Amino acid sequence: MKITRTSTLAGVSIAALLALAACGDNAREVAPADAAATDTYGMAPAPAASGTVVAVAQGNPDFSTLVSAVTAADLAGTLNGGGPFTVFAPTNAAFEKIPAATRGSLMAPAGKADLTRILTYHVVPGRVDAATLTQQIQAGGGSAALTTAEGSILTARVGADGAVTLTDEKGGVSRVIQADVPASNGVIHAIDTVAMPN
Repeated sequence: MKITRTSTLAGVSIAALLALAACGDNAREVAPADAAATDTYGMAPAPAASGTVVAVAQGNPDFSTLVSAVTAADLAGTLNGGGPFTVFAPTNAAFEKIPAATRGSLMAPAGKADLTRILTYHVVPGRVDAATLTQQIQAGGGSAALTTAEGSILTARVGADGAVTLTDEKGGVSRVIQADVPASNGVIHAIDTVAMPN
């Protein structure tokens, strides 16, 4: 999917990362300018700004793994806060790319610190909707450095196909497959791969 460049600010929150949410009627896919926004990824719809980023994520079955991870890391309280947050929310399919043994160890009590670090790496303080992110990328000469709640950088770019990608500190690339899912305390962008900090 591609991120549609819109001029409307919808909440984009990731201040408590992984409490990401449902894609809905007010969600916009990231696509080239002037492209029609249609959900071809099959994300479940959700009401606009009907709750916090955590509540929105809880209402979308495509984020059930993320919600479980946020709960295991004790981040729900933070992500239910005032924000605003921009959350780059990995879908269940994104988590499936991580080996099962690794996922299991992260979800165990002994993996809580690592899980928290990974989840907060997906949260950017403030509201960064698709239009704002695209402007930041253009202003940065083709890339934008996003400082996450974890303290490290995600690098955003627009690919040749118009899709926004995020490059993590290990060189992994995730793609925004649905943008501008609104929440009362931020905005969520669904991504297809879990980003990993150094």
